[in-house]
Amino acid sequence: MGDRHGRGAGLHLPRLGFGGSVIGNLAQRVEADTAAAAVAAAIEGGFTYFDTAPHYGRGLSERRLGDALRGHPQLLVSTKVGRLLLPDASIRDDGERDGFRSPMPFAPQYDYSGDGILRSFEASLHRLGLARVGLLLVHDIGRMTHGDRHDHYWRQLTDGGGFRALERLRDEGVIQGIGIGVNEVAVCLDALQAAPLDVILLAGRYTLLEQEPLDTLFPACLAAGVQVILGGPYNSGILVTGTRDAGHYNYAQAPATIVARVRRMEHIATTHGVPLAAAALQFPLAHPAIACVLPGLRDPEQVARTLEWIDRPIPAAFWDALRADGLLRDDAPTPRGPAA
Repeated sequence: MGDRHGRGAGLHLPRLGFGGSVIGNLAQRVEADTAAAAVAAAIEGGFTYFDTAPHYGRGLSERRLGDALRGHPQLLVSTKVGRLLLPDASIRDDGERDGFRSPMPFAPQYDYSGDGILRSFEASLHRLGLARVGLLLVHDIGRMTHGDRHDHYWRQLTDGGGFRALERLRDEGVIQGIGIGVNEVAVCLDALQAAPLDVILLAGRYTLLEQEPLDTLFPACLAAGVQVILGGPYNSGILVTGTRDAGHYNYAQAPATIVARVRRMEHIATTHGVPLAAAALQFPLAHPAIACVLPGLRDPEQVARTLEWIDRPIPAAFWDALRADGLLRDDAPTPRGPAA
């Protein structure tokens, strides 16, 4: 698939990774055998990078992913820190909690301190059943998640030794790289100033529908030598499902303005014979700051479609039409496709 190099020692980021949120039962149940088959299909298809987090199904994604990846030490795995999972005997079903339909009997507790980071990392290794992971990312730091509590958690990361614990793990060779995994731009800029990051996993903020990072974040990442992993290339689904059922955007029902915008994109895509999902998947990779795009995948069929879409030829006239219709910023680089 090709890759680009982060500054972490021996860190190789492929252009396409496997997002593990969906096999943690994000929004809907995924059977265990389906999840295992999805990961197996990804390995067979050439995926070399797999991302997960304690938050994804309160440990369910880590358990499933680790079981499927065990015996493949050459593959790059990332997980996240910032939440400790505490036993909660009151959870006895797979009703939706924090967006996931998971029966795992744990409740999250935020902890971004040095001690909390180390405890979270050790617990993740046990859930994964793996001896090591390559990347460790601070999960969901920022005001979008924490509101008025953000300053408290930010101090845990900085004054409380959270970032120092991550740096020490990297310096000692326990992990290959460190970073953050978030859904907002502002905290990325703060983190670049606070710690020597290797990567930023940014979900949903640089897509066919959003290009805010062009203004400040991407130039800052290029200047610092920090590679970006772009999660959520479909903005929670609407760029792959389209507008037939209104669709989901940013983890919620898409507002009418977004639905109307996607409908215009769908018309242009149909005119040029382009699957909109293929354009959404390929678009972020045209920016030099982005090393990898990371869609969430639930079954072998989605893996197969993703592998088709990532290499689907897209004519230059399609991108030109998006710009002409005011649907894409003029300064957003686009993939080089065949002439119309």
